[in-house]
Amino acid sequence: MVIERLGRFNRVARSGLNLLIPFVERPKTLDVRYLESGLQGNKLMISSTSRIDLREQVLNFPSQPVITKDNVTIDIDAVIYYRVADPQKAMYAVQNLPYALETLTRTTLRNIVGEMELDSTLGSRDVINRRMREVIEEASIGWGVDVTRVELQSIEPPHDIQQSMELQMRAERERRAAVTNAEAGKRAAILEAEGVRESQIRRAEGEKEASVLRAQGLAEARLAMANAEAEALQRVAGSLPDGQAAVYLLGVKYLEALPSLAQGKGSTIFLPVEAAGVMGALGGLRELLVRGGSGGDSAVPSQIGPRLDGGTQRDR
Repeated sequence: MVIERLGRFNRVARSGLNLLIPFVERPKTLDVRYLESGLQGNKLMISSTSRIDLREQVLNFPSQPVITKDNVTIDIDAVIYYRVADPQKAMYAVQNLPYALETLTRTTLRNIVGEMELDSTLGSRDVINRRMREVIEEASIGWGVDVTRVELQSIEPPHDIQQSMELQMRAERERRAAVTNAEAGKRAAILEAEGVRESQIRRAEGEKEASVLRAQGLAEARLAMANAEAEALQRVAGSLPDGQAAVYLLGVKYLEALPSLAQGKGSTIFLPVEAAGVMGALGGLRELLVRGGSGGDSAVPSQIGPRLDGGTQRDR
């Protein structure tokens, strides 16, 4: 407590036993403001005390209307945490310390919020708290107090603004849900398309490999047949006179084509005039091969054996 002697400051009485001179010394009183909660709401109370609490104190006052930069009136409830560092200054530098801090806080809050729009005010509590603490701490240095923290408890816009904000937030949530669903559908479609594409690629690669293998097998078969036929022709050519191998090959192809001609639907088959000559030449070649053989098997295939002579078949 602060001790006055004859109405003037004398000393600061610390904790412990302190003796006062009657009628000469007396403790100086300090007005304390606080909120009292009741059935009718919070009520501001004022009491006087001669003891100064050096612990950190809380100054809470009712919410006040503040106008933002875009002319929206909002109710803001703030609270101050402070600690008395110099009891003498707290008693003599300001008449009513709690009331002075409250008034300074209200004024600072109006100035700061008045420079901000509603959206910035709702989303910048930390900025407002920091700026208020800086301004209040600078202004209250001569009052012997240290402002440790300033907090905004609540910011309440008007009812119609709250409804608009709720509709806006609901629309934003619906938009985000629609975007999320669209992204999920897009991702699913991409995955499905990639799966179909991969399946088609693998199927095409399989068909390609199968076609290549079939083509290779067919080529090898044809090559084997061609080699066998070439070897047979070489053997036949070795047993025939010069120039007769071509006649023999032509006759064989002619005989192979006759069954195809006989499979037609008509009952009449027309043969070219040269057919008898070809058959006669083949018969002559067979006689030469038989005469030139040494009693072994002839290299001429058995299908050359028959001979057409006047339309009948005759054994030799």
